[in-house]
Amino acid sequence: MTEPTPAADRQGPSYEELRAELERVVRELESGRVPLEEAMALWEKGEKLADACQKVLDGYRTTVEKARAAHHRDVVALGDEG
Repeated sequence: MTEPTPAADRQGPSYEELRAELERVVRELESGRVPLEEAMALWEKGEKLADACQKVLDGYRTTVEKARAAHHRDVVALGDEG
């Protein structure tokens, strides 16, 4: 499994853009007005969008975890100086 890409290094649509498109797909599916074949294609697209959203969130989580770990190391180091 590959490590999530940090948000600053990402290419392509933002989380907000991905989520908005996912919401549009869900609304269309929930409307019940699309033929079965089109509904299946939308469902597959929705799955891909949901995965992409999760990858973005995982990248942010990794960034936050690294920042927290660095902060903790700094606090410990300051405590050792005193």
